[in-house]
Amino acid sequence: MNNSFALRLKHIVFILFILSASGCATTNVADERDPWEGFNRNVFAFNEAVDNVLFNPLGKAYNFIMPDILDNGVSNFFSNIGQISNIANDLLQLKFDKAVNDTVRFMINSTIGLFGFLDILSSELPSGGEDFGQTLAHWGVGPGPYVVVPLFGPGTVRDATGFAVDTGLLNPIQYLESDKLRAGLLSLNYVDFKSDLLSTSDLIGEASLDKYEFTKNAFFERRANQINDGTITDFPE
Repeated sequence: MNNSFALRLKHIVFILFILSASGCATTNVADERDPWEGFNRNVFAFNEAVDNVLFNPLGKAYNFIMPDILDNGVSNFFSNIGQISNIANDLLQLKFDKAVNDTVRFMINSTIGLFGFLDILSSELPSGGEDFGQTLAHWGVGPGPYVVVPLFGPGTVRDATGFAVDTGLLNPIQYLESDKLRAGLLSLNYVDFKSDLLSTSDLIGEASLDKYEFTKNAFFERRANQINDGTITDFPE
């Protein structure tokens, strides 16, 4: 079994684990979006514990070591790679104007922008920001129950499935032949992502009495905005 296929298979098994584990979760139907609240709160607490022990100190060290210009360059590099997934989902949603926009961004940033380290067109051509979860929503697939994914955070069954597709099938890093290079890039991407969330996590802690509820409601509001291309509506649509 080749490595890329094995990794995609792990994504599928992981989603099946989430679904099966939820069957043992404590049910709380006060919020119909979140019937697996007992399970989700446990995973949320687990994620917070891992962040406090490992990723927050690692993120702080990363921010301390990395100059701002290099930190921004790394974030831009991985964002540029993500344009490939964006373009695919633009096309799957028949949003051809966004597909052209994201293709032009990708081509210019990958060449003149030094493989994406410089985001030259951030103002003129902002990223369309489409993902496979939005593609499923576009074609009428419902969100399913809210689920907190270990190490990755809030989502729905639909978005967890979309995440597996975007980070597996549609991520070119997964097709690199070198296991060490692939693991190194994926690890760097995750640490860079987590370091960028440090200030947000602090603000959530200060602004809310129940971080779980605050995070859940913020997720649904942001996701509805993304799926409806900025049009305010009740979730889901």
